Amino acid sequence: MTLRDTDRALVQAAGAVARLRCRSARHTVAAAARTPQGRVLTGVNLLHDIGDTCAELVTVGVAVTQAAGELETIVAVGDRGREILPPCERCRRVLLDYFPAIRVVVGPMEDPRVLPLADLPAAASA
Repeated sequence: MTLRDTDRALVQAAGAVARLRCRSARHTVAAAARTPQGRVLTGVNLLHDIGDTCAELVTVGVAVTQAAGELETIVAVGDRGREILPPCERCRRVLLDYFPAIRVVVGPMEDPRVLPLADLPAAASA
């Protein structure tokens, strides 16, 4: 599916947060999500020796805390402009449970596309 201008803006928002907030080994990915009303919420991952929390899950927590309602689209971007990152298996399960119709921006930074989360290919094993 082709990206809309609002999807491109979402990638830019996640990239801006990654540049601003992902400056240490503890925070390496930023996510941005948009509501159907156009509200954008962001979060960063949390890396810790007792366990990690992905940026997408932090962003879902922000959305719930701020009573944002439904999320329409989400994207995760690596620090230092690395790349757009697809959600891991845990994030996919949480996103599908909370927002079954959510769309995800995936693909290379130069040519991203947006897909319904349910249509993403299976996550690669780490």
